[in-house]
Amino acid sequence: MPEKEKLRIDKYLWAIRIFKTRTLASEACKAGRVKLAGQNIKPAHEVKVGEVYQISKGPERKIIMVTDLLESRVDAKKAVAYYEDQTPVEEQGSFQSMFQAPQLRRDRGAGRPTKRDRREIDDLQQDFFNKNTQTGAEEE
Repeated sequence: MPEKEKLRIDKYLWAIRIFKTRTLASEACKAGRVKLAGQNIKPAHEVKVGEVYQISKGPERKIIMVTDLLESRVDAKKAVAYYEDQTPVEEQGSFQSMFQAPQLRRDRGAGRPTKRDRREIDDLQQDFFNKNTQTGAEEE
């Protein structure tokens, strides 16, 4: 059992299926996208039960607490038992809302947008994205 007591963070994140490959988990650690108490950690950092990690994966932000150590990769249903997701509900929804951006469609054969049309499109996009970034800034 001494092997299970020492477990690297990159291997742990891969085993609980946060990252698809161990290489991606290692690169995320090197890039500063995995943090422990606000500090960047190296891929060789030893994971301990009870530690809380902040993980940035693209636009998605996760906060997980280690409940048990897991050396080998298991299916997703079993992997959930080895960590506790402490991500606030507001942040979980913000990732999905990015894909619900307004769909701008023009009728086929309508030609290029006029200057007025272009301004309306820009205003619509700017209002949508500014609204989402302002709500994200208030949460932090």
